[in-house]
Amino acid sequence: MARTESSIVVTAPAADVMAVIADFERYPQWATGMQEAEILAEGSDGRALDVRFVLAAAPISDEFTLRYDWDGDRGVSWSLHGDASMLTAMDGAYLLRPVDTGTEVTYQLRVDVKVPLLGMLKRKAEKVIIDTALKGLKKRVEAIAGASDG
Repeated sequence: MARTESSIVVTAPAADVMAVIADFERYPQWATGMQEAEILAEGSDGRALDVRFVLAAAPISDEFTLRYDWDGDRGVSWSLHGDASMLTAMDGAYLLRPVDTGTEVTYQLRVDVKVPLLGMLKRKAEKVIIDTALKGLKKRVEAIAGASDG
């Protein structure tokens, strides 16, 4: 199945961007609709392996667990792990690439729900989720980077 994808440039090194991505317990502070995030298991590298989320972002409200696969500070991918009440799939990735002005972050996402949705509506919902997440991530990373510069 096709994934929806979008990119944004964050004025910070990849390690700083990945540090915010990996700080799941702070997601409710900057990720729109994310009410709770709890790390359930960590991998041998100390990064989260399984994370439970409570999401309330129209049209999706659900509690679910994602399993993560880390590639250093270059990227992270995830997929739905176990059952959720509304979601049947949530596969995604953040891919980080250094650029002259910082880090280009590409977010890929594919979501499937138990309720039938037209492909066009599903892609539009994925695009809104991606764009909102990228803007929130950029704002959070740059605010932290700006605070540490001062």
